[in-house]
Amino acid sequence: MLQDKLPCYVAGRPTETGEWLEVLDKYSGEPATLVALAGAAEIEAGISAAAAAAGELSRVPAFERQRWLEHCVARFRERFDELAQTLCIEAGKPIRDSRGEVNRLIDTFKSAAGEAVRIYGEVLPLDVTERARGYTGRWKRVPVGPCSFISPFNFPLNLVAHKIAPALAAGCPFILKPASFTPVGALQIGEILAELDLPAGAFSILPCHRTGAEAFTTDERLKLLSFTGSPEVGWKLKARAGKKKVVLELGGNAAVIVDEDADVKDAVERILIGAFYQSGQSCIGVQRILVHESLYSEVRDRLVAGTRGLKLGNPLEEDTVLGPLISEKEALRLEGWITAAVAAGARLLCGGTRRGAMLEGTLLEGVPRDAQVYAEEAFGPVACLSSFSDFGKALAEVNEGCFGLQAGVFTRDIYKAERAFDELEVGGVVIGDAPSWRVDHMPYGGVKDSGLGREGIRWAIEDMTEVRLLVTRQLTN
Repeated sequence: MLQDKLPCYVAGRPTETGEWLEVLDKYSGEPATLVALAGAAEIEAGISAAAAAAGELSRVPAFERQRWLEHCVARFRERFDELAQTLCIEAGKPIRDSRGEVNRLIDTFKSAAGEAVRIYGEVLPLDVTERARGYTGRWKRVPVGPCSFISPFNFPLNLVAHKIAPALAAGCPFILKPASFTPVGALQIGEILAELDLPAGAFSILPCHRTGAEAFTTDERLKLLSFTGSPEVGWKLKARAGKKKVVLELGGNAAVIVDEDADVKDAVERILIGAFYQSGQSCIGVQRILVHESLYSEVRDRLVAGTRGLKLGNPLEEDTVLGPLISEKEALRLEGWITAAVAAGARLLCGGTRRGAMLEGTLLEGVPRDAQVYAEEAFGPVACLSSFSDFGKALAEVNEGCFGLQAGVFTRDIYKAERAFDELEVGGVVIGDAPSWRVDHMPYGGVKDSGLGREGIRWAIEDMTEVRLLVTRQLTN
């Protein structure tokens, strides 16, 4: 069970503001806890403290920053079960997926601990021209300064970790706005950060209403904005962000190709996980399944049988695969998209039934390409099947639309794998698995409407640092 109330963190200190945000148990719909809601005064205090802490934090040696991150890893392990149960309650995430996310939280902080002592520079030869005789150069990376982070509801621990762990590794103070649906995990991370000897103002975790969070985007004291969420919101934030760097990890409608030489049993097993883990609420969850015509009937039948076997229910039960969507509103939206696709000629292969925020695993075929459930981001337990005869045309179909986050290709043909790598307009191509596969130190992000920049610890640190050059002229006398 969660605590009755949790404070927010202003300049590293637990703070009760007098205003509370109610967090619901997403399965029962009952109140689970209250978290302190930050207002304009707390947000201003957090930003001011971060700006004041920037100099001191930038001077902290790498081994100290590494020690902070290693402490977090140890404490996450000690609180493993508590963190997993929190995810079940506040996000409705099935317990097995919740444990998986806590493991990824640990991996992300472990990776950041390693990268904290590997923020390198270079000697830069300058004597490439006569006028540079006697000059030498070198460069290093320095922290960009105070950072602003806005995280989403679907991975309340690990997507928070992908922002704050590299910030600690790089030496950047930060303010974080967790998703209002799921703020508890971020505040539990804050409890652990508060145990450290961080400079005052190094971090603030500030649950707040979206309407009150304008300063997260516009305040010029903040030097980087990292946002994970919807494209509609993300691009609007970028337009208002001013001179600061902006990193956006936005939506997707990931596709997977099953070519004629694929291992059908293996491909189906991986696609079922990719489409339905954490109830499909992942921006790289499998949404479009393109199958070579020679395998289509077999793949379709296996997928339907597998989908029908997925247990829908209480996320705290060990055998539950599909829990609730984050809200009944989202379940209603997706139910409407499914109904509209069927009305436009699609065939419902299985699923489609909703009960409150619960939606069955759903497969469709023959979906018109302009249907919302095909062309937009579903963000729920639904996938669309189609067949192809020409591999090049399948690649072109994957590239249709405005998203480009990750894609998967099941093929044993190295030339087709290389062609997919060359031609698919996405941030990442996964061969032999679903597009939802990710390890947390790899560069992760998209093109087109899927975002700008890359996450993954090393790449996030690059965004959270700047290059500083030193030129030295050798005197001749």
